[in-house]
Amino acid sequence: MRATHRRLAATAAALLLPAPLVGCGMVDDARDGAKEELPPATPTRTPADEAASRSRERVQAYLDAMIAKDVAAGRSQLCALLHESFDQAATGPNGDFADHFQVPQAAITDVRSGPLGQEVSVSVSVAANGRTVVRPLVFTVTRDGGDWCIAGEMPGGRPATPTPTPTGLFVPGQPGQPSAN
Repeated sequence: MRATHRRLAATAAALLLPAPLVGCGMVDDARDGAKEELPPATPTRTPADEAASRSRERVQAYLDAMIAKDVAAGRSQLCALLHESFDQAATGPNGDFADHFQVPQAAITDVRSGPLGQEVSVSVSVAANGRTVVRPLVFTVTRDGGDWCIAGEMPGGRPATPTPTPTGLFVPGQPGQPSAN
């Protein structure tokens, strides 16, 4: 190969080769001689982590609205199907935003996957007539279209870890149990 052909091949290689390699971080940066590096990969969240995080956010926003007595902010955390019943009950005598009691403190205690969505357990302190009681609640949070929303609220109080109840179980050798013979 003649010198002209070698220069032509080297020029073509110099022009064509670096383009695909720039994305690989293999070509030196012309300004400072350092290799071009890709930004660190952002860890992707698993769907379960995403569900737990979004559920926690929705319920925390609802709890904050309860404490502030902000009915509109509380309503905005609910799924659209609940808006009508919420409007009728929220400020009623047993509603979450009733005027005759205050919510001085509320905290999320657990987030679990449940049969209808994420179940977020909370502990709510309710103060009325000089008395304060703590009430456990469980919110069900689900995905509605592209957004997460609260789909239900019910009295709670389940233990943090499931414990089997011995009622009706046969345990050999226990007093009061029928014999295995």
